[in-house]
Amino acid sequence: MILPEDRDMKFGTKENNMRLRNVLIVVNDMDRAIRFYNEIFGLQVILDQDGNVIMSEGLVLQDAKIWQRFINKELIPKNNMTELYFEESDIEGFVKKLEESDFEIEYVNELMEHSWGQKVIRFYDPDGNLIEVGTPVN
Repeated sequence: MILPEDRDMKFGTKENNMRLRNVLIVVNDMDRAIRFYNEIFGLQVILDQDGNVIMSEGLVLQDAKIWQRFINKELIPKNNMTELYFEESDIEGFVKKLEESDFEIEYVNELMEHSWGQKVIRFYDPDGNLIEVGTPVN
């Protein structure tokens, strides 16, 4: 059992320096995905490795054909097993930006408010990756 005093907030625990570095999502059209995450979320390309693109905030975009060769499994868009979570104070402004974009957005949940006061919206990116944007929880 890890006690609170054994935690190192920067590196996990004092015994284990392993840490989560990135989150990888699979995309079918790399140029479209880069444009989507840049225009909608303001993420920037940090490193482009021809089929594997590291963006700011730790998001990695992986070309679907390359990924399928790596794992030798069927790729299932919209599987609803994971989501990318972003926070935005001006969520109404974000929804307006989303609706005015030239991307076709498929909503999972329109803008709603939870019983604890947090406003959220869920939708898929152009490749079927689930995204949630919510107001910060204080």
